[in-house]
Amino acid sequence: MPETLSKPNAISLARQVIQEEMDALARLLSNLNGEFERAIDILEQCQGRVVITGMGKSGIIGRKMAATFSSTGTAAYFLHPAEGMHGDLGMMRPGDVVIAISNSGETSELLHVLPVVKHFGLPLIAMTGNPNSTLATRSDVTLDISVSKEACPLNLAPTASTTVSMVMGDALAITLMERKGFSANDFALFHPAGSLGKRLLLTVAEVMHAGEELPVVFLETPFKDALVEITSKKLGMTLVLDEAGKTCGIVTDGDVRRALGKDTDLAQLRVEDVCTWNPKSIHKEALAATALSLMEQHKITVLCVNQPDGVTEGIIHLHDLLKTGI
Repeated sequence: MPETLSKPNAISLARQVIQEEMDALARLLSNLNGEFERAIDILEQCQGRVVITGMGKSGIIGRKMAATFSSTGTAAYFLHPAEGMHGDLGMMRPGDVVIAISNSGETSELLHVLPVVKHFGLPLIAMTGNPNSTLATRSDVTLDISVSKEACPLNLAPTASTTVSMVMGDALAITLMERKGFSANDFALFHPAGSLGKRLLLTVAEVMHAGEELPVVFLETPFKDALVEITSKKLGMTLVLDEAGKTCGIVTDGDVRRALGKDTDLAQLRVEDVCTWNPKSIHKEALAATALSLMEQHKITVLCVNQPDGVTEGIIHLHDLLKTGI
């Protein structure tokens, strides 16, 4: 019978990989020096865009870096070195800054791009694991992303080196973001579909119900007619107007339940007998997030949207706010 080999413990192997990548990051942290500061100074003074280039796994990291730079206030794009040699180098312009990523520093496709970078007079920042490489010697700034070994047991597959490259890219982007004073409001402008963007940009006017959607009754309206209005408009409430046409109250689902729980003749009830007086309101230019905060504070599910003169022009419902994802 052939000898059965036992499988290595998966958890132990995973821990070994993670530990080796953590060790690589600790090395990166200790290697940070004045070159990083110089790189940030160059990027901060960039009058054009940040061009990030790299082949293979470095190219994948470069694409992620370009996305991170762009979303944090620094215009950036990824340039594939091989495609660059077939026309895409025309995307580069005076005023750009180039970040070239190569663990070996000898990637041939990348080195072919360097003469054009120099022709345009663009500052070149190298991210390489070999400070004596061709890429490093031809660059204005060299950022050391070297690792003692890959997390791969064969020391072949890019693992620790790609992790270090990714973290260095994040360090550049976030440090530059801080230098530029990039704020949460700025971030929201670049992420309008995200929850933060919605919280900082979405206004009450964009969410509120208005016009024919609004359920409306008067103080003297019979309670049963108010039920019909609430049901037909499907908002779980109705505005209550006084003789001057201004909102003086609302009838909500809660008011309806309380009325039905009383031992009274429902046929004799009028809206003024069951409504909630002086409902909370907000202005249409206020942020939707502010409306949500008010609802949470007062434990209510609807706000009137009033004009400065007190006339109600809409309502905003908790369910609508939750649908927006804020």
